[in-house]
Amino acid sequence: MDYLIENWVEFAAVILSIVYLYFSVREKSALWIFGFISSALYTWVFFHSKLYAEVSIQIYYLAVSVYGWIHWQLLDSTTKKNSSEKLKISTIGSSKDKFVYFFATVVIYFLYLIILKFFTDSPIPYLDSVIGALSIIATWMLAKKKIENWLVFIAVDFFAIFLYIYKELYPTVILFLIYTIMAIVGYNEWNRKLKKQENDF
Repeated sequence: MDYLIENWVEFAAVILSIVYLYFSVREKSALWIFGFISSALYTWVFFHSKLYAEVSIQIYYLAVSVYGWIHWQLLDSTTKKNSSEKLKISTIGSSKDKFVYFFATVVIYFLYLIILKFFTDSPIPYLDSVIGALSIIATWMLAKKKIENWLVFIAVDFFAIFLYIYKELYPTVILFLIYTIMAIVGYNEWNRKLKKQENDF
């Protein structure tokens, strides 16, 4: 009970994150509301754990949550007038787009690494940078409803588990184990819907 009271912010962030993940799989725009609140809480948690890349990711999540909410809401309201305008699940597609995502990931990684290694007291700059770069790309893919976001999140969750074990953030370790499972579920669910869209077309 003392541990729960002492770490109530992290526990609250975990619960809200699970709700966020559920709505992500279900393609519900409410995901952005819960994502915003959980990110605000995790900003505090990660700052006190000296996980500075994670702090910046949470701030990024706050901004993307606002963008995602507006983007999904506008397109959902348009859908009521014209169903063809709905933001649909899609793949990255062309080799050019794949290269852009890959290049952006590499650039973001090195930017994180330089900042964390030379301008902060981060104890694990390399792993923190990997998670930071992949998380930013995956969240942008989610906002655009790119199915590959789930595959990137699986990689993020895998690396993050080791990071949070190292920092003794055990409720968050459990959260990311759930994230890993749900990312697999999310990918399969979106893949099913993508195939249905293609068949309907």
